[in-house]
Amino acid sequence: MKLMVINGPNLNMLGIREKGIYGTRDFKDVCDYIKGEGKKRNHEMTLLQSNIEGEIINFIQRAYFESYDGIIINPGAYTHYSYAIHDAIKGADIPTVEVHISNVHAREEFRHKSVTAPACIGQLCGFGEFGYIMAIYALENKVQNKS
Repeated sequence: MKLMVINGPNLNMLGIREKGIYGTRDFKDVCDYIKGEGKKRNHEMTLLQSNIEGEIINFIQRAYFESYDGIIINPGAYTHYSYAIHDAIKGADIPTVEVHISNVHAREEFRHKSVTAPACIGQLCGFGEFGYIMAIYALENKVQNKS
């Protein structure tokens, strides 16, 4: 499978910001972990990050035009208010899983609502970096059972 992993704002600061919530592994280490696990399962992995909403939308549209089989997205704070990212996910019509490293439902109330998750096939949160790997499994299952 050809999978795109999109990380939103501030995820490039992993290992630096709020270590008690996000852990001590830096962004490069997390990306290497995700790529490595994907390659073990014979997937073509593209990992991207942007702090800019429009770039994230461009990544989603790129996934459509380059025929990706699935998207894993951690929209960061855009989760809670970006209807534009929601619309891009819906418009691309590619199975997408939303991932959050922390359990957003155990944090501040504003984090409890996702406007992007309804455009996705599911949401995973609170499993740390392993949530990305769980999302790979979920996309494998979705694509294999599509027909």
